[in-house]
Amino acid sequence: MAKYALCVGINKFENLPTNAWLNGCVNDAKDFAALLTGHYGFAKRNVAVLLDSKATKAAVVGKLQVMLKRAKPGDHLVFTFSSHGTQVLDASGDEPDSADEAFVTFDMRQKGDQWDAATLILDDELHDLLGTLPDGVLLDVVLDTCPSGTGLRALDLLPTRRPRFVPPPTPLGLELTESADPRAFRDLVRSDVQAKPVLFAACRSDQTAADADFAGRYSGAFSHYLLQAVQDDPLASRRVLLKRVSADLRDGKFTQRAQLEAPVAAKGTAWGTAF
Repeated sequence: MAKYALCVGINKFENLPTNAWLNGCVNDAKDFAALLTGHYGFAKRNVAVLLDSKATKAAVVGKLQVMLKRAKPGDHLVFTFSSHGTQVLDASGDEPDSADEAFVTFDMRQKGDQWDAATLILDDELHDLLGTLPDGVLLDVVLDTCPSGTGLRALDLLPTRRPRFVPPPTPLGLELTESADPRAFRDLVRSDVQAKPVLFAACRSDQTAADADFAGRYSGAFSHYLLQAVQDDPLASRRVLLKRVSADLRDGKFTQRAQLEAPVAAKGTAWGTAF
C-alpha cells in the first residue's frame, strides 16, 4: 500500500491587501504533514507541502492530479487545504442563479466585479478531480476554509481571530453572489464520485472558519482541534472525532461547527483507516 499526501497552506496572497492575509494556514499545512510522517507512516518524499507563493492554482491542481493519477486500489491519499474561501457566480453557465464555492489560491485575481474563476479552484473542479480516483483508494480530505461569509458574527472579528473568507471584490459582485443560491462543499462527495472521499470540513455552509491564536501560535481553529483529537486518540472513530472537535470549538467560543461527509462505514472507523 502506497501513501501520498498534499498539504496546502496559504497566509499571503498576491492580489489581496495585507489586512486580508491570514496567519495560521501555513502552520496547518506543516502540522498535518508532520502528523502524517510522524504517526501514519507517510514517507517525507511522498508528502508535498505547498505554502504561500508556491500554492498557485496551477501548482495545487498539478500536484493533486499527479497524486490522484498514481493512486492504485489499496493506497491512502490525504489532501488538506487551509486558506480563504470565496464565492463566484456559477462558472458553467447552466445555473445562472447559483454561486460556486471556491478555494482561494495564492494567485487569485479580479475580473470585473467578481474574482476570476480561472484563478480559483471551484468546487465543481475539485469534484471532477476527485471523480478520477479509482475505486478502492482511501482519500481523506480536510478543508479549513469558509464556503460563505454569511455567518459572520462579532466573535469572528475579535483581534486574535480572522475569518477564512474573502468576499467578492466589489459591492456589485457581493450583491450578485449574496442573492445567488450557494452550494455546499459536501457536493464534493456526492454519489456520482466512484471512490468516495472522506471529507472533514471546518464549518457549515452558513458559517465561517476561524484563523485563531492559540497560546501565541496561529492555526485554523478546526485544524488545531482536529490535530489535537487525532493525536490524543488515534483509534477514535471519525464520528467520535467530530464530536470531540465540535465540543472543543464550542468550549473555545468559536461559532463554527465541524462537518463530516462520508459513507456510513467510514464514520465508524478511525481517521486515516480504510472502511
